[in-house]
Amino acid sequence: MPLIMPKSLNRPLKHRTLSSAIVDQLRQEILEGAYPAGTQLRQDALAEAFGVSRIPVREALFLLEAEGFVHMVPHKGAVVSALSLDEINDVFDLRVTLEARLLAGSVPHLTDLDLDGAARLAEAFEQAMAAGDIARWGVLNAEFHMALYAGAMLPRTVAVVTGLLQTSDRYTRLQLSRGSFLDRSCEEHRMLVELCRRRQSPEACSLLRSHIENVRRDLLQVLRGKLPVHT
Repeated sequence: MPLIMPKSLNRPLKHRTLSSAIVDQLRQEILEGAYPAGTQLRQDALAEAFGVSRIPVREALFLLEAEGFVHMVPHKGAVVSALSLDEINDVFDLRVTLEARLLAGSVPHLTDLDLDGAARLAEAFEQAMAAGDIARWGVLNAEFHMALYAGAMLPRTVAVVTGLLQTSDRYTRLQLSRGSFLDRSCEEHRMLVELCRRRQSPEACSLLRSHIENVRRDLLQVLRGKLPVHT
């Protein structure tokens, strides 16, 4: 397994807690490919790089393990997880079910301001895709989806879906550069906003399920053809 020193040296920690700041930075670096699958993340090296004790680093690695970004290996510690087809299917099965539930509960309560905000996020997502701004793709996609669920009064489901979208980000970055997916995804985002404006909740939920399934199908096709994965 390759051992890579942290890229985070000299980055200021501006977040509420040390552990959450370390989680955010390491997650971002894993998503950007700075730490390939199989990379050992040593607590002592990370603690030195961040200028902290090993305690917040250890807490951060356990949180990343819960999100599926790393796994703990005896005598090695935290290792960046390989891509897993089983995990992808698990995550997308949950997304199909839970996001449709959120949207159904949200549509009747969405205001024009809510929908205008979602439309702006859809436009920003499209612009980032066209510009090849990889760092913004996953963030804007997650923000768009969560904006559509703003009217749902289901805080526990919202929390679960937020985590699922974070996990999905690692996978969907691998496929978003495909032109066919770009066009379809942007069009489906626009259609979702329009159906919500018309208060056509069943149609919006049906499209959302298809949208998520399309992402899954396209992603699995890319991974099976191009990347080493664990099945």
